[in-house]
Amino acid sequence: MSVFDKAKAKAEQLLGRAEELYGQSHGDAAATLDGEARRAEGEAEEESAERAEAAEEARRDGDDGLAGAR
Repeated sequence: MSVFDKAKAKAEQLLGRAEELYGQSHGDAAATLDGEARRAEGEAEEESAERAEAAEEARRDGDDGLAGAR
């Protein structure tokens, strides 16, 4: 995942949190839920990218992920 993709995921998290706070402060349940969903989506994208990056790094290092299983 590129730096741009990581930044986009982090921006989604921040925008989601802002929308969530707006909804909470204004009593807008729809905005609160939309914000929570957007934040969760950003977190999932970031987590997925980190796993993919770790897998790629392990592949480059020749690690098959079974070091402790042998």
